[in-house]
Amino acid sequence: MGMNKFIFAFVIVILFSSCLTAKITDDMSAAEIMQRAQEAMDRNSYNVAAQYYRVLHERNQTNIDLVITAEYHLAFIHYKQGRYEQAREELNKVLGYYNSRDQELLPQHFKRLAQVVLESITEKEKRWSLFRK
Repeated sequence: MGMNKFIFAFVIVILFSSCLTAKITDDMSAAEIMQRAQEAMDRNSYNVAAQYYRVLHERNQTNIDLVITAEYHLAFIHYKQGRYEQAREELNKVLGYYNSRDQELLPQHFKRLAQVVLESITEKEKRWSLFRK
């Protein structure tokens, strides 16, 4: 009986946390939004983190570093959620920013991270296709 109560409580916590929404105010800085998004990621609250990253993206359209930051993290969230096709499209979009004359001015770690996640998606899909045969 005790284990059933534990499982029930665990399921309630998971359901409740997936329904949470980001608490975003107009005066929040980009750094604060990113911090809260990361805290949500640390709790596996991907939908909440995505809300923060979408706001970061919307509010900072003229700052390419923040646009890339938001777009990479949104793609990574979709990867973590198993939405590989969407993640692949978004990661390729991020990599597209690096096909410019000014690519050396962009945050280089997101280029490498996008490549690593794309490789992981390919590997997961290979394993899955072998499993289905």
